[in-house]
Amino acid sequence: MKKLTLLLATLLIIVACKKENKTEVVVQNKVLNTIAPVSKEIMESAVIYEANIRQYSKKGDFKSFTKDIPEIKKLGVKIIWLMPIFPISETKRKATGGEFASLIEDKTTREKMLGSYYAVSDFTKINPEFGTIDDFRDLVKTAHDNGIYVILDWVPNHTGWDHTWLKTNPEFYTKNAKGEITDPLNEDGIPVGWADVADLNYDNKDLRNQMVKDMSYWIEKEDVDGFRCDVAGSVPTDFWQEAIPQLREKKDLFMLAEAWEPELLKNNLFDMAYGWDRHHVMNHISKGEKRVMEWDETFKIDNGRYESDDIIMNFVTNHDENSWNGTVKERMGDAAEAMTALIYAAPGMPLIYSGQEYDLAHRLLFFEKDEIPHAKGNMWAVLEKLGKLKNTNIALHGGKNAASYSRLDTKNENVLAFERSKKNSSLIYVANFSNEEEIVLPFFNGTFLDYMANTKIETGKESMILKPWEYKILIK
Repeated sequence: MKKLTLLLATLLIIVACKKENKTEVVVQNKVLNTIAPVSKEIMESAVIYEANIRQYSKKGDFKSFTKDIPEIKKLGVKIIWLMPIFPISETKRKATGGEFASLIEDKTTREKMLGSYYAVSDFTKINPEFGTIDDFRDLVKTAHDNGIYVILDWVPNHTGWDHTWLKTNPEFYTKNAKGEITDPLNEDGIPVGWADVADLNYDNKDLRNQMVKDMSYWIEKEDVDGFRCDVAGSVPTDFWQEAIPQLREKKDLFMLAEAWEPELLKNNLFDMAYGWDRHHVMNHISKGEKRVMEWDETFKIDNGRYESDDIIMNFVTNHDENSWNGTVKERMGDAAEAMTALIYAAPGMPLIYSGQEYDLAHRLLFFEKDEIPHAKGNMWAVLEKLGKLKNTNIALHGGKNAASYSRLDTKNENVLAFERSKKNSSLIYVANFSNEEEIVLPFFNGTFLDYMANTKIETGKESMILKPWEYKILIK
């Protein structure tokens, strides 16, 4: 009887629970909440959130972010992308202005310089600036309990100058004619400008194996759900062809490439790439430098180079754009809300960057402590409403089985209109992308819900007047 009791006490009992996308696992009377595997269906309606832990709160730690995950969920977020969480090298640590922190004479100023997240000194450790490994585990568990996946920002192209490989495995790095390890170089041999990092050499097979091993650690030991891979196009494609299948064998993953190259999305490598061209066009149109036809041309190019199951990440801001090129308001002005709605309405997956939901109006410092606001203003309500629509209306599916996209002819060079459809659902996005009031002649018929205004609208009977930068999402 005692043996039977002992045997029963050690059995693993798995209880399936259909609540959101979670399953409940009971191990020796201890309940562990785990999220259901990433699936194509989930990708269709997902919003992704880029979390800048350092700047998210006054403390800049995991705990402060973790407590807000239930709020972030209200924005329709299904994937959280954490900017690099690893220790940052002290050697050649970058400071505001681009110089090395070590060259700053004033100690107080020097200590404020925390360096770039992308100068990693150890791929298997936690940056103490953010907390402990237990704090990180609590973040992942809280996200999973809320039906949200967590992906890590991975930096495969280079390391910081403190990384142990520089001493133990110098053969992992790129060297110049003198045999010196170099920072990343352009094809012509001129430095890219990232002097705070050392370039990795993927001709070395042992490096490849170690990189896969380090990535596997976070999947197997810490239950992360995938990776956003920094400058993925600068790493040989054949490395990804070796690595990603090995990683996917361990768990269903979501893989985001900071790249545009179509080959990185082929054969189940990365799930999603950056819509850089779309983003740049939105900036140009917002400034009056381009017209709507430029969006059409860009969309046509995307259709030609990407396959139907490739996912494009749409965004109006991210960590690079905010810190180096300006806030959404700086770059897009009065067009900001219409462009934000566009990244939800167009095929693909929309991105929210930390602070965007709180009308972030300043450029976040990159190499030292800063903080986003936390007062809910106009953009919170907009993103919450757009997130709900993205999550629930199949006409906005933007994944591997995306809803169709049909451009509608408005007979107006300043007005963009298109219809998204899937099965029996459809909606229309229409926007005036100019500083002038535009009269839109009837170009479609029917009774629609003006979603953002929550009012009914009859079309096809009379012309529609759109104020400067006004947009509508019309649901049949």
